[in-house]
Amino acid sequence: MQVLLITPPMTQLNTPYPATAYLTGFLQQQGYQVKQRDLAIEVLLTMLSREGLQGLFDQVENNYASVDDEDLPDSIYHFLANFDQYYQCIDSVIRFLQGKDPSLALRIATRRFLPEGPQFDSLEQMQAIHNNVLEHAFGTLGVQDKAKYIATLFINDLAAVIKEGVDPQFEVSRYAERLAASNPQYDDLYAALHTPEPSYTETILEQLIKPICLSERPDVVGISVPFPGNMLGALQVAKYFKRYAPAIKIVLGGGFINTELRSLKEPRLFEYIDYICLDDGERPLLTLLENVQGKHQKLFRTYLLEAGEVVYKTEASLHDFPQREVGTPSYAGLTLDHYLSLCEMLNPMHRIWSDGRWNKLTIAHGCYWAKCSFCDISLDYIGQYDDAGVAITVQRIQSLIAETGQTGFHFVDEAAPPKALFALAEKLIEQDIVISWWGNIRFEKTFTAEKCQLLADSGCIAISGGLEVASDRLLKLMKKGVSVAQVAKITKAFSESGILVHAYLMYGFPSQTEQETVDALEYVRQLMQNNCIHSAYWHRFAATIHSPVGLHPEEYGIQLIANENVSFAENDIEYIDSVSVDHERLGQGLKKALYNYMHHEGFEYPASFWFDQPVAETEVAEGYITGCLGRL
Repeated sequence: MQVLLITPPMTQLNTPYPATAYLTGFLQQQGYQVKQRDLAIEVLLTMLSREGLQGLFDQVENNYASVDDEDLPDSIYHFLANFDQYYQCIDSVIRFLQGKDPSLALRIATRRFLPEGPQFDSLEQMQAIHNNVLEHAFGTLGVQDKAKYIATLFINDLAAVIKEGVDPQFEVSRYAERLAASNPQYDDLYAALHTPEPSYTETILEQLIKPICLSERPDVVGISVPFPGNMLGALQVAKYFKRYAPAIKIVLGGGFINTELRSLKEPRLFEYIDYICLDDGERPLLTLLENVQGKHQKLFRTYLLEAGEVVYKTEASLHDFPQREVGTPSYAGLTLDHYLSLCEMLNPMHRIWSDGRWNKLTIAHGCYWAKCSFCDISLDYIGQYDDAGVAITVQRIQSLIAETGQTGFHFVDEAAPPKALFALAEKLIEQDIVISWWGNIRFEKTFTAEKCQLLADSGCIAISGGLEVASDRLLKLMKKGVSVAQVAKITKAFSESGILVHAYLMYGFPSQTEQETVDALEYVRQLMQNNCIHSAYWHRFAATIHSPVGLHPEEYGIQLIANENVSFAENDIEYIDSVSVDHERLGQGLKKALYNYMHHEGFEYPASFWFDQPVAETEVAEGYITGCLGRL
């Protein structure tokens, strides 16, 4: 039996999303023949080629034939006016971003080689702050990074042309996200699948899938849908596989499926899909493959269509594989040298997500804390904690280095357990295994200065963790298990060990007042000014049906607005808060302030400066974080 695992468009462009690699390693261990393809990178590279740009030009020119030049969107006007230069540069820029032509950096860095469209406006705005902003960010010798940043703006210009000119659903790292995310009905996706004329992105997908059918000849195609911005692409992939090879069995799984389709009732979804599996994919997929081969009639956590109705089947006698038995991820078959190393932001920590290729690995399944009230702790991917053990983790690291030839690792745990991290660090040092790694943690008291240095010595270059609302009252309400002072001390210990620190931030949590939001920004200002955290991102709180907030809203002073008519996706849920605050307006100020802080600007302004309308002045003492650090 031939199995083909696919990542649909769109995901990150610098490294493969790990789901297919995890399942490939597992199924190969079970004796199956497995291939994998990342159609996200394949679609983008098809678009961003000379041939692709010529096709894009022809379609854009046709779409805007009746529009006067002065009425064209800026991105379209610039693309059409400078097409010859885009056409000349594109293949060289892609090779440079793939790390295959580093000498081109010297030409790109001059800012005379690439056409500069509207995406470069942000650079000009920063230029007003720093006369030589690129030299300020990269120095006089940082030519490769400088060129990578300029080339990324060039790619973003072309992405804007695709979005505004031929496919409004397209974005570089997501595709038609709004059609799927928490959409209770399937109508929008169904309509997009059945338009008289396929979208620009869909036509490219079809061009790719037809030869795949002929060359790979799979019996079963597994499509991972990690995010809502992959769902339409996944369905389009299924549509064309069924067109060119109707006998193929197609199964969906992945993060979006696991969180949002747990109450699925929509039979139309099975027009191109045969099965949908929930939660960890190893056991459900293995059971399904055995079923398809006629070895038994069992299914495990699987939806299918019977007599026109969606039914859910699971075999109670089966169980998930423990973490120590799932095998080592394998990137075999993926063209690792095709991924693009981008630099989207002038911030050394923030850029790690899009720059460089990382081997993805999980130290422990689930979250050892599993108490945070905003988190989906009722679902297995959070609630079922299982540590693989340090010996197995080290063996997997060595296997991945041998397979890929690369020593960069991203540990993709929900929250890497401190004891396991310390044991791993000691083993890496003891066995003289040289890697560079980063991952997500909780800001636990156990991360002392000594332990942070141990992690740095083992190759840790960066960590991320949740400060969330930056309010001790709210941190206690959400059962986060940390305080602002504790986070300050721990992040400073990481920073002084040479480890970059990213903080996840949240605003709009139930009962959060305007005063608490302004105070949270002041805490963040002081944390960044004191070099405790180097990068951060504000998320707007959303209540989900699988979190304690969604399951027990009365404990958080909110009233849920139930939607009784759900047949497709259900995750985020609307609610009425007991405290009335315009979080949308405050969010704009929070993000504006943070953007400046990450560029080392604006620390001299009070927190209230960043909001368009008057807000309360902060009640946080000016030297609060400095005082916390003085008690280290």
